[in-house]
Amino acid sequence: MPSIRGYNFPPDLLYDVPNHCWYRREADGSVTLGMTEIAVALAGDILAYTPKRVGLAVEPGRSCAVIESGKWVGPVRAAIAGDIIAINEALIDTPRLANQSPYGAGWITRLRPHHPPDLDILASGDAVAVAYSAWMAAEDFPPRDET
Repeated sequence: MPSIRGYNFPPDLLYDVPNHCWYRREADGSVTLGMTEIAVALAGDILAYTPKRVGLAVEPGRSCAVIESGKWVGPVRAAIAGDIIAINEALIDTPRLANQSPYGAGWITRLRPHHPPDLDILASGDAVAVAYSAWMAAEDFPPRDET
């Protein structure tokens, strides 16, 4: 698993580095979207999760949910166009799941992509390591405190 400055990036996921989101292709053709460990570190303790409704269409660069923390309120932006087919009900009740399990129980939404090839714009494998290393260097992003 790629790890950059102590932050993990599971190799089975695709990444939207500018928006700090991950995507996982599901067997039924849908795509699950969540926030990376970097997004969670930037936000701090997640206090609220307000998803867009199931059935709504999302365009690239548009919000599929709003996340609120003690130091930030903002959108989770989708990198691809798609219809929202599921939201994380557990995250509504327990927003800190995003902090505790960003690549698992803390997922944000599930989309049915309008154009599945659009996923090709996302980083994977070695490309995510290169992209996040460059972003961390440019932003002077500190290593994860492992204490």
